[in-house]
Amino acid sequence: MKFFAALAALLFAGLAFAAEKAPSSSPVALSDGEMLRYRVRWGLFANAGEITVSARAEEQFGLPEIRITTHTNTRGFVRGFYLFDGDGESVFDARDGRLLAISTWSTSSKKNTKTMAVFDYQKNVVRYVDYVRTERSEDLELPEGNPMDLITCLIETRRWDLKPGERSQATVIFDKDFYDITIVAEGTERIRTPMGEFDTLVLRPVMEKNPRGLFKRGGRVRVWISQDEKRLPVQFEVGMKFGTGTALLTEYRPPGSAGVANDANPHP
Repeated sequence: MKFFAALAALLFAGLAFAAEKAPSSSPVALSDGEMLRYRVRWGLFANAGEITVSARAEEQFGLPEIRITTHTNTRGFVRGFYLFDGDGESVFDARDGRLLAISTWSTSSKKNTKTMAVFDYQKNVVRYVDYVRTERSEDLELPEGNPMDLITCLIETRRWDLKPGERSQATVIFDKDFYDITIVAEGTERIRTPMGEFDTLVLRPVMEKNPRGLFKRGGRVRVWISQDEKRLPVQFEVGMKFGTGTALLTEYRPPGSAGVANDANPHP
């Protein structure tokens, strides 16, 4: 069940791209109170895990922020032999959408992790801290662009006006390394989810030059964006050599919904 560790790593990765690629004037892909919940299917296990992503608006030192939290966990029978809980928190400047910090935690049957990355745009560095493997902590040079975590980017694609066959270039930070990546619009597909049937655009991030990490090991990621007015990421999947896991949207709450802030069960 290495899939859940790989999935959490993807969710807590970062992705950078030029802000003008997003047609919406909103600086962040998710708005205050918005929430998406997914059920994870793995092989014969239809309810192997759950992912919840939610956003809330806050104010820090008089400045507006958007805080996006992600929680990933195994469930049911799978949890009985593979315990996994992973949490991520990304803080964005609500004025311009710049990522200010990413914090991640995970607990599994095999190991625990805890990291933080703080973005210093004045000094052009990312201060990366690994609280478990402290020797990995270091300052990273910040590349050009407007970084964000990968799950937010996958949600961000709902605002991209890509057509089948088109591509969009980006730079991804995976753990503490930056990579060039391409988002490819593969085509359209009608799919069935617990929330109903949707006509979708299928997007696939690929690493065409010097593949690393999941991509070097033959991994693949795809996301299905509904082609209605909400443009929701209704399904995404992570495929690896030992199998494919699929996350299906089971619940959505629009911006302004009450009681969403605690839905992601953020790690204390």
